[in-house]
Amino acid sequence: MLVPKTEKDVKLKDKIKHKQMKPIGKYIIVKDVQENVKTESGLILSGEDTNQLRYKRAVVIASGTDVTVIDEGDELYYDKAHSFTMLIDDTQYTIISERDVVVVL
Repeated sequence: MLVPKTEKDVKLKDKIKHKQMKPIGKYIIVKDVQENVKTESGLILSGEDTNQLRYKRAVVIASGTDVTVIDEGDELYYDKAHSFTMLIDDTQYTIISERDVVVVL
């Protein structure tokens, strides 16, 4: 087995791993993005505080066979109340339905 030596090799290995995951139908595999949010009053909410918000930001890893508008690599916000999490190859991914996507950035 080859050991990745450069950042490019690591990204290629991750891309190959993602290509093996193929959601079916209207499901989308996403990876959550930790973000700090600044409120109107100037307070900065930590990642822990943003977990209390209803909508989460994520990057699309793979989209299902019936998803036509959302592509791999898109950033989006989704309703986290309708999502579930899976551990695939020691990495945590979130599975959502296309109807739970609120905004594509």
